[in-house]
Amino acid sequence: MDIRPRLLAASLCLGVLPALPASADPQIGQPAPDFTGTDSNGEKVHLTDLKGRMIVLEWTNDGCPYVGKWYRSGAMQQLQRDAEALGAVWLTVVSSAPGEQGYVDALKANADTASRKAAPTHVLLDPAGDIGHLYGAKTTPHMFVITPVGTLAYMGGADSIASTRVEDMQKAEPYAREAIEAVAAGKSVPHPITRPYGCTVKYSS
Repeated sequence: MDIRPRLLAASLCLGVLPALPASADPQIGQPAPDFTGTDSNGEKVHLTDLKGRMIVLEWTNDGCPYVGKWYRSGAMQQLQRDAEALGAVWLTVVSSAPGEQGYVDALKANADTASRKAAPTHVLLDPAGDIGHLYGAKTTPHMFVITPVGTLAYMGGADSIASTRVEDMQKAEPYAREAIEAVAAGKSVPHPITRPYGCTVKYSS
């Protein structure tokens, strides 16, 4: 049997399928992906409204031991306060889906912030994973730093050692801190892209 007519028909069918949008990962030096999110107090946060300020994005999951290391040691809280002192807006993002590890509603998010004495500007609730997918957030923590003009300056790990041990933080290179301080000083980030480590972001399946 000559299968060429069938192959031709199949190729024609494929030819009329609508084109799927290409997945555009964030690019260093390019405008950071824009979004509107809702924080744990019900406030709408528009990224474009924050232009003129350095912005730090931190993906978190309160059940993740890698996140636990950063908060148990107080290092993430200190970094949040130091970034704020440098003029940054700190957005902690929770992209865990309902029923998954790390999912929080507004009340739980605020309780977590209070109990660990954290100091983000906003905690953004992203249960559908829209902001997480937009940035390609892979782990908790996963850090991004945006310049005051709105370009992405850093994306990657909080530091250089993929460990849950607090003692390893003293010998790790502090990638996120370096990036924040460089952007605040108007300098180039020494390591603009690094490997994020931690628990996978618990998106909806």
